[in-house]
Amino acid sequence: MDSHGQYGQRVVWAVVGTGIGPLLLAATREGLVGVVFHATDEVRDSALERLASRLGGEPAEEPGSLLLTEAVRQLEAYFAGERRAFDLPLDWSLVSGFNREVLRELASGVPYGTVVGYGDLAGRVGRPEGAQAVGAAMGANPLPVVVPCHRVVESDGGLGGFGGGLETKRRLLALEGVLPEPLF
Repeated sequence: MDSHGQYGQRVVWAVVGTGIGPLLLAATREGLVGVVFHATDEVRDSALERLASRLGGEPAEEPGSLLLTEAVRQLEAYFAGERRAFDLPLDWSLVSGFNREVLRELASGVPYGTVVGYGDLAGRVGRPEGAQAVGAAMGANPLPVVVPCHRVVESDGGLGGFGGGLETKRRLLALEGVLPEPLF
C-alpha cells in the first residue's frame, strides 16, 4: 500500500482519556494516522467523517487493535510522566510536502522538555524565512502530542497558537517541565 492513502483503506479508532481530556486515536495498517483533541461524541464523529472522506472506507471502532492498544499504553505513560518519547509507526498520508517535512523534523529533532521557535524550525528544513509556513504546518499536524507541535513557540517567548487550545498547550509544556504547573 502506498503512503499516500488509498480508497477503502481500513481505519480503526479508539478514544483514550488523558490529563488534557479525551483524545481520539485513529490508525491504518501503516500506523497512527490521527490524534484529535477534545474528543467528545460530536468532535469524534466529525473527525471520523473527515478521515473517511480523506482516506476512504468507514472508520471502525476497534480499541483492541494492537497498534491502538500500544498507542493508548504509550500515551497513558506519557501523561503519567513515565514516557518521554513515542515509539509508534506513523502514517503520514494526511500531510505532504513542506508540512510533512517540518513535522518529521519536529518529531525527530525536538525532544521532550525542549522547545523550538517557528523560525528556528523553518531554518532546520532549509526555509529560514518560513516561520509563518511552519505555523501553518503546526496547524495541519494530524498527530498532535505524538508529533509534538506543542513544543513550537514564538521567538519572543510567547506560546504561539495551538489547535488544542492554549490551555492544553500550557498543560503539555508543564507536564514536560518547560513551564511551571498552573496554580489552579
